[in-house]
Formats: sequence, structure tokens, C-alpha cells
Amino acid sequence: MAKEGRSATRAAAVHQRLRDDILGGRFRPGERLKFQQICEDYKTSVGAAREALTRLTSEGFVRSQPNLGYMVTPLSLEDLEDLTAARVELECMALRMSIEKGDRQWEANAVAAHHLLARTPFTSPEQPSRPTDEWARVHTEFHFALIAGCPNRRILQMARSLREEAGLYQLWSVSFQRKPDRDGAAEHRALLEACVDRDAERAALLLREHLQHTARLLQADGLHELHAGS
Repeated sequence: MAKEGRSATRAAAVHQRLRDDILGGRFRPGERLKFQQICEDYKTSVGAAREALTRLTSEGFVRSQPNLGYMVTPLSLEDLEDLTAARVELECMALRMSIEKGDRQWEANAVAAHHLLARTPFTSPEQPSRPTDEWARVHTEFHFALIAGCPNRRILQMARSLREEAGLYQLWSVSFQRKPDRDGAAEHRALLEACVDRDAERAALLLREHLQHTARLLQADGLHELHAGS
């Protein structure tokens, strides 16, 4: 029993590190993930590596190919369109329900999550073209905090799962947050204000535009640049 517990702990640690590295841009979409290399780089066993990759596959970050092993999930315009449409419907639904049913603690948690997001550096001098791991984490936590008041467990779980799956697209669209016509910080601030005002319709409209704006920017330039550089 103790041995199984240690094995599960190792697999969980490898899973988290691999997930962070994928979302941190250290592996490109479509890149193969080789067992031997993972075992060497993460100093783990084949069993723990396989378990971690299986979990990442279920989360949508990795894809399994018969006779070829595993690869980081490739990006495509068609998948982005489907993913964005699903996220808009489910996440906006969860946000409306969260605003309608959320209590004062939900509101306080949302304000606190925005406070952290607003004060976390977007990039670092060492990697100016990518968001820091800390920013990516607090950004996700802010959006999760906004919908945390949703009382429907299934809707909430699906909305959270789709947002996590969109992490790869958000990573590769990061340069477009710097477009002249976009102010991501202002978008987040307006979204929070609508939630605090308990204006569910305005908040849902802002969230819809927030999600679709990122998708439009990536559709216009991002995937083309990604494939050109691969």
C-alpha cells in the first residue's frame, strides 16, 4: 500500500511538471513526447511517466497516437472554433448563475483573485515573449473565481475543463494581448466590476467578447505563425 502511494505521488508530480512545461511553451503543439527523454529529464520511471501522460491525454493537453506514442495536442483553426463556441456558451452560463447565486464570500474571492492578477507581472526579462507561469496561474484562478458561485456542479466542471483545455491556445496567442486595440487588464477589470454590480447580462456579454477576441486574434495571425515556425 505504501509503495502504491509513493508511485501515485511520483506520477502526480511528473504530471504537474509536464503540464506546467506544456502550458509554459517549453513543448510546442504537435511535438512528440518520448518516454525515454521524459524519464531522463524528469528523473522518473516509465510507469509514472505513462500515468502522467495518460492523465494529460484525458485533460486534452496530450494526444495518444497508435504505434507512435504521445504528442502535445496540435492546434487547428477548426478545433479553436469549436472550443471557443463551447466555452462561450458554457462559461457564460456558469457566470450568469454564479452572479445570481453567489454570496458575499464568492464576491470577496473574485475581488481578491483580481487583485493578485492585476499585480502579477505578465512577462519576465528572461522570457519577454511569454507569460510567466505565475501570471498564467493567477489568470486562470481569476476566471475560475468568477464562475465559482455557480451551483450547478456539472456546468461548472465542464466550463473549468474547457478553459483548461484552451490553455495551449491562450499560450500561443499571448503576443496578441499586446495588440494596440486590446487592453487585457481593462477587460478583466470591467468583467469584475460587472460581477460585483450583479449585472449578469453585462458580465456575460463582456466575457463573450473577451473569449472571442482572443480567438479572433489567433485565427488572424497566431496559428499561421505557429505553423511557420514549427
